[in-house]
Amino acid sequence: MGTFRDAVDAKALRFALGFPVLLAAAFVVCAVLLRPDLPEPLAVLWTSDGVTGFAPFPAFVGVGGGLIVIISWLVLLQAVPVSRPVLMRRIMMGTGISLSLFITAVLAAVLVGQAGVIDARLAQVDAIVLAMGSGFALAMGVVVGFVFKADEQWSVDDDRALEQALEQELDPDLARDKVRLWVHARSSVFVMLVVATLFPATLIALALPWLSGLLVAVAAVLAAFLFARVTADRSGLRVFVAGFVRVMNVPAATISSAAVSDVRAAEYGGWGYRSHGDTTAVLVSSGPAVVLKQTDGQRAVISGGNPDSAQRLAEVLSRVAARARGEGRS
Repeated sequence: MGTFRDAVDAKALRFALGFPVLLAAAFVVCAVLLRPDLPEPLAVLWTSDGVTGFAPFPAFVGVGGGLIVIISWLVLLQAVPVSRPVLMRRIMMGTGISLSLFITAVLAAVLVGQAGVIDARLAQVDAIVLAMGSGFALAMGVVVGFVFKADEQWSVDDDRALEQALEQELDPDLARDKVRLWVHARSSVFVMLVVATLFPATLIALALPWLSGLLVAVAAVLAAFLFARVTADRSGLRVFVAGFVRVMNVPAATISSAAVSDVRAAEYGGWGYRSHGDTTAVLVSSGPAVVLKQTDGQRAVISGGNPDSAQRLAEVLSRVAARARGEGRS
């Protein structure tokens, strides 16, 4: 099964999501600038007998902006999936642009028609704004429908994939010298964390909601730091606590040995990132870990998940360290 990224046109998706929001924001800004000249409430519904419906200015602007965004999204997003025919994607993109601009033109005509009017019952929709806006919306929809490139296009991601394929072809051992894995604490630790923080937070919420929210935030941060992303390749070892906070970067040339060992987190100061003297540890649980000895006398200890993943990580680090020191590819 392909990923979501493979199933959609990323550029079309960004445009389909962003354009209606920017258009609605522009409408809201213009409406606020016109507000001093508008009656309160605004006329929003007309029949042959005149104005029959009114709405407060904030409600009109809020609902109007919401309509621009939601209706535009419903149509424009139909042009995003790459599995649909090219002609259909172009039609939906052009239709979405026309519809979003038309809705904006109607709302603008209602506002401009009431500018300078003291009593909203005497207001009329501005026919010039409505006609010009509708014409522009139709023209823009046709133009966008023709210029929208719905065919598959070469992108930066394709360049990166080609570069990786060439590297793999020229150096078959490259894939063996790379490993990425996630390690995390045992499920019982997370259960304990829930019991120790979330349950009390539920009770505290009745009296001090802000303190309850603080406890939940603390629990979320603690849980995140019981995860670690470990990456090893020919450049060396990198460890990211919570998946994005880099706490360890060991160049391959500085690694003298890498071995699997069964460790206890308490021996290194507990779970998480620890640094004591010449030893740096990132342990999310007790159990299999990779112990690195460096050429400068420093040591690094990293949780390896299960015995198999820890063994694989140690083998890759030993191999890339030997390569970096010029000892061959074995």
